[in-house]
Amino acid sequence: MAYVAVKGGERAITNAHAWLAETRRGNPAVPELSVAQIREQMQLAVDRVMAEGSCHDPELAALAIKQARGDLPEAIFLLRAYRTTLPRFGASVPVETEHMAVQRRVSAAFKDIPGGQVLGPTFDYTHRLLDFKLAAEGGVPAAAPVADETMPAAMPTIASVFAQEGLLETPAVAEDAPEPFDLTREPMAFPAARDQRLQALARGDEGFLLSLAYSSQRGWGSTHPLCGEIRMGNVSVGFVPEELGFEIEIADVTMTECLMLSGFASLDGELPQYTTGYGLTFGHNERKAMSMAIVDRALRAAELGEEVVAPCQDSEFVLYHSDTVEASGFVQHLKLPHYVDFQADLLFLRRLRKEQAAARAAAATTDAMKEAAE
Repeated sequence: MAYVAVKGGERAITNAHAWLAETRRGNPAVPELSVAQIREQMQLAVDRVMAEGSCHDPELAALAIKQARGDLPEAIFLLRAYRTTLPRFGASVPVETEHMAVQRRVSAAFKDIPGGQVLGPTFDYTHRLLDFKLAAEGGVPAAAPVADETMPAAMPTIASVFAQEGLLETPAVAEDAPEPFDLTREPMAFPAARDQRLQALARGDEGFLLSLAYSSQRGWGSTHPLCGEIRMGNVSVGFVPEELGFEIEIADVTMTECLMLSGFASLDGELPQYTTGYGLTFGHNERKAMSMAIVDRALRAAELGEEVVAPCQDSEFVLYHSDTVEASGFVQHLKLPHYVDFQADLLFLRRLRKEQAAARAAAATTDAMKEAAE
């Protein structure tokens, strides 16, 4: 792409940065919004930025949101850019979501799931009416009700509940399995295995994945799922330092996990089972985890012997277009100078118009001469 310098461009850019800072701050008479306030009171926005930014750090995600004036794709870009500067010490031990300290856990498919339904903090049963009491800032929130029962330390997943009957497919873990694909270090490659697809979906734009999931439910794909389970809570992350040689716990991370059930299949000669789609994301991010699980199942169409007929079943279409940062960059770069390109097109258009005008004039002259001769 060709760009040319703009006279006075550097000064204009400096002034634009200053204006941006002033606009970001807003009215100086209004108290400045702190990073701590964003982190604690805009948690769902912070969780989305961490998930799509591939960096679990609520403080940095809140800072990015403040810097981006609330533009979440811009905040995601900022966090990803910062992430590339960080050293990498190794890979954590796989997390065990079955041992999650659950804050919310529901199943739309299995009413009496062991451990029970835990509604937790959710908008699901709220009235979508503006609550003007929230405009009375500085009030003390009502105390949360005391739970009638003590939350169990761990709740079995729906997969483990049905494991003895073999009703759900259970991916086999091979001892000699290769290292998972690392999308943060390797470029996208096709055909994409499920590990690469899940990484791309975890980093993908929530709105894009939501639309694809919706399209599948409306018939543009074969995924018409039941929500087997959604769980949200804290999961311990372990790491094995080389100098120690044994696992230590380095963090508790809030995660949302979703398992979707969709259709029956006889896999590897087994009796018919529910096929599944899987979603896992940082923070309390149910819409993203559900969308991810539906699209994951749709992308397994060829693997499960289904006809690939819809966009959400095409891995190249989905994975190439789901990334927030790349999509935003490709669209927004059109705002930058393209003067050389436009001048070239303009010259070509003018020449084309001149040639066609001349051709039409010549044709009109010929037709007039024919009419005169007749």
